[in-house]
Amino acid sequence: MLRVTTKIAVDESELDITYTRASGPGGQHVNKVSTAVQLRYNFRESPGLPQGVKQRLAARNDHRITAGGDIIIDASQFRSQRRNRDDAIRRLVEMLQQVAKPRKKRRLTRPTLGSVKRRLENKRHRSETKQRRRNVDMP
Repeated sequence: MLRVTTKIAVDESELDITYTRASGPGGQHVNKVSTAVQLRYNFRESPGLPQGVKQRLAARNDHRITAGGDIIIDASQFRSQRRNRDDAIRRLVEMLQQVAKPRKKRRLTRPTLGSVKRRLENKRHRSETKQRRRNVDMP
């Protein structure tokens, strides 16, 4: 079980982890060992996630989330398969933790009396400056 929060846990059997050959530098090691990790997790079908978390994940504009509800995380930063697997799982847990707590709703506030007075004083000062720039009509 992967602990996301104190109340949310994801069963590791729900994760679909595949290993592929990584690209980039590394020579013969990269060419013969499958160290890159692709982690797939379908959050819509997961019984471990509350409905609110699923809705916030679906609403999130993230390129790693497919229309079918799969989260796809690719990890190939490290040379070792185990470290890449741990990195992919860590990134999934971080993503789930971000949406686990709902955002606080903004409470509307009124401007303070001092800020209202400063704004009106600045308006008055600016108006006087512009009036002084006008041409004076001579009789």
